[in-house]
Amino acid sequence: MAIRNIREIGEEVLTKKCKMVTEMTPRTRELIEDMLDTMYEANGVGLAAPQVGILKRIVVIDTTGEDPYIFINPRIVESSGEQVGQEACLSVPGKTGQVTRPNYVRVAALDVNMKEIQVEGTELLARAICHELDHLDGHLYVEKVEGPLKDAVAEDEEEE
Repeated sequence: MAIRNIREIGEEVLTKKCKMVTEMTPRTRELIEDMLDTMYEANGVGLAAPQVGILKRIVVIDTTGEDPYIFINPRIVESSGEQVGQEACLSVPGKTGQVTRPNYVRVAALDVNMKEIQVEGTELLARAICHELDHLDGHLYVEKVEGPLKDAVAEDEEEE
């Protein structure tokens, strides 16, 4: 398909609430394929439609590199526990920050065939689900960062 431009912090589309998807159209199917291609090209683990400029409630996530999740109209129906860790975002290039998220979430959504699904996730998957769903309501992880944003390059050098 196609690689789309990833919108960056400061662009208005990232601050808007997304609309529900009511039917699967060829254009929506193409958007999902493009989102997957764009996420993989950028080495991301998740991407939400507003990050490519489309105000639809669609998220793609792949934390393993093997089997991506496609969530349409997702909502968290259960969460528990707590984890604190570094997050980054394709829309906030070169930066990371510490964020507290639930350690377990259960999300209800529609799949690419508009069938209802529920997915449970812990640790990285739970973090990615929360992070991407925030995008659908116009929020970036930087709003939840505890302490200062850090330069991602400096973080990588500290770990070596």
